[in-house]
Amino acid sequence: MSLAETVSKIDRLSAEERDCIEICNQAAEVSEWCADECLGSEEMERCARLCRDVADVTSLHARFMARGSDYSQHFAQACAEACEACADECEQHDANHCQVTAEVLRECAESCRNMADA
Repeated sequence: MSLAETVSKIDRLSAEERDCIEICNQAAEVSEWCADECLGSEEMERCARLCRDVADVTSLHARFMARGSDYSQHFAQACAEACEACADECEQHDANHCQVTAEVLRECAESCRNMADA
């Protein structure tokens, strides 16, 4: 069973929350990939560090949403900010992994911002 299928079975979640969990998990995966690709390059160190932060905060936010944590809305704000900062950094690099990551992180930031404002 895929993660999306599993999340769809949590009946107390709205469609918007399910979508946010899914994009947060995608952001975590793509950020780990980008960070790994950036390793070993001094000029990509900030990108790698931000990607690692995003991977952690997005996966934590997804878990908080899935369990209905009272702190989920607070993490949504932090998640949106981390995704935006990392996307800004990734967009400065021509590497394909950075460009793909930036695109996913922009979508994640928007979704998390909607959760924070809910």
